[in-house]
Amino acid sequence: MNVAAPSTIFNAIRPADDGPSRRRSRWIAAAELGLISSSFSTVVSQLFAARIGRDAAVDWMTVATIPARDWALGPEPPWSAVITGIAFHQWADFSWAVFFFGVLGRWTADLRPSAILVLALPWAVFSSSMEWFVLVPLFPFWQPLFTLLQPYWIGLLVHGSSAVMYPLFARLRWRRGAAPARDVRFTNAWITAALAVIALLGAVALFGSHGYEPPWMGRDRDADQTYIRHMTAHHAQGIELARIAAERGQDPHLRKLAMLMVASQAGENRILETWWLSWFDSEMPDCSTDERATMPGFLTLVEMRQVKAAPADQFDSMFIDAMSRHHAGAVRMADQMWHDHGDLRLRIMAHAIRHEQQGEIALMHGASGFAAVATAFRNMLSDNVN
Repeated sequence: MNVAAPSTIFNAIRPADDGPSRRRSRWIAAAELGLISSSFSTVVSQLFAARIGRDAAVDWMTVATIPARDWALGPEPPWSAVITGIAFHQWADFSWAVFFFGVLGRWTADLRPSAILVLALPWAVFSSSMEWFVLVPLFPFWQPLFTLLQPYWIGLLVHGSSAVMYPLFARLRWRRGAAPARDVRFTNAWITAALAVIALLGAVALFGSHGYEPPWMGRDRDADQTYIRHMTAHHAQGIELARIAAERGQDPHLRKLAMLMVASQAGENRILETWWLSWFDSEMPDCSTDERATMPGFLTLVEMRQVKAAPADQFDSMFIDAMSRHHAGAVRMADQMWHDHGDLRLRIMAHAIRHEQQGEIALMHGASGFAAVATAFRNMLSDNVN
């Protein structure tokens, strides 16, 4: 009695009569797919970043520190660092695509587009996890800054935007005119959808650059306005303090870290100010003296003068102490917003701010290696309201 062979995943493997002469090298197809997927994720990341409160230039600068270390850091993201960050991201996404369809091609190269998509999304989870937990902070780069400053979900979104282009491999795998008709139809629709997404994000980004963001969608207008005003004022003092360290810091790495603080907080303030003008159609009122006095971690004029006047041999320790307290206050404010019912974009941004500023505290105290990974993981899940 003959027993039918078990079906493969979603009947995804192609029939045997599709001869190899009609197919291209899976390595060449994987390389082409890597270029497409990495470019798509770069464009999507660039256009979408500000919609969730991320300064794309600062994020690319942070990525650039993985291969370039402190050279990439500045108070304003230099073009050289931005280009380096984009290039490194492209290389990483390219490599994951080549690994998926080249190294693992025995199992993946002949799958149907729908099956590729089903496998590619878990692959995005795996690849972004490997980068965040192992490859960047540990072997081979040993660079804790990226993991401590960017919560894992940012990398997951980027890898996910790359992985959604993987179904195109089913078209690239075949010589011109040899791809099955149903795969041609699927990939044509997929390409059209991808271009539509880019066009939509581009239009939203263009309007956003002129101060017209999608409207405010929170539940408590007063609470969101208070948070934006307070965080903007808090960041302004943080920028002032960090600029002092960028000039007076004795440790070169601390000076570079202070420059990153200036860049990240200035970028976040620009986004908050744009959101305010777009959402509420008015100038943002300044915080009163009483409001500043009650903000967690906000330094007094006396404390600021003490840091400015600190002797050279004591400056680094005084700055780290003052900035750690300042950051801890911002973390509490951001954590409150994350647990609140404000506009989702504010909440997402707040989650990233609390992770970033806790990460900078850890970096100022020399966190690295496995300890940095453990700290970053705790920071991403921590509750700092109380």
